[in-house]
Amino acid sequence: MRTKLSMGTATLWLSVIVLLPLVALTTEAFSGGLGGFWDAVTAPGARDTLWVTAKVSLAVALINMVTGTLIAWVLVRDDFPGRRIVDAVIDLPFALPTIVASLVLLSLYGPDSPMNITLNATQPALVIALAFVTLPFVVRSVQPVLIELDHDVEEAAASLGASNATIFRRIILPALWPAVLSGTGLAFARAIGEYGSVVLIGGNIPGETQVASQYIQEQIESDVPSAAAAVSVALLAITFIVLLVLRLVGDHSSRKEQDA
Repeated sequence: MRTKLSMGTATLWLSVIVLLPLVALTTEAFSGGLGGFWDAVTAPGARDTLWVTAKVSLAVALINMVTGTLIAWVLVRDDFPGRRIVDAVIDLPFALPTIVASLVLLSLYGPDSPMNITLNATQPALVIALAFVTLPFVVRSVQPVLIELDHDVEEAAASLGASNATIFRRIILPALWPAVLSGTGLAFARAIGEYGSVVLIGGNIPGETQVASQYIQEQIESDVPSAAAAVSVALLAITFIVLLVLRLVGDHSSRKEQDA
């Protein structure tokens, strides 16, 4: 009885929060038929903004895959003054309103930059803003796995003459890889739909720095909801495919590690 009640509650909540909005969005996207949907996502403005968004989000995900893993490693394996403070600061992008992050970045890299570095209204500015808000996803995905790693295996390999590079490549990285992929996928998913952190520093230049969320807002303000919904569905499809591929690769890596 409890199992059926739990399943029913979970299904109802999932339907209300996730499935119904997705159905409504998809219905609006295809309100003009398949031809209308295709015209909306292949319009020059939509095509350009999807390309910019996907390209920048992929770059951010790859950057954070490396830097996030490195930061997680330092926080777990190294002991230094202020480590707990740094560990707490990692979560700051979760708590900070993203529009505030955009304002701070604009003050640092805008026309009045105290460092004399002007990046606003450029794609590097988008990368910096998105890297800021997505970094915690990789760090927090990798950190628990690093904590749980068995140090005895590493010590045994070292006692047998294995170098640090070999230990990392053959022992540590296979164990971390699924978590790294998971964090990278979450970072990509957050970046591809981000709005607040890029709205000020990005410049919203069509074909250059306009991201999909800004294009969607423009379509809504222009009273073209079907075009906005079509681009939204395209974003969802891109994100789903990327997450699915990363999940399959991560599961394959986990099975290989278990078999070994």
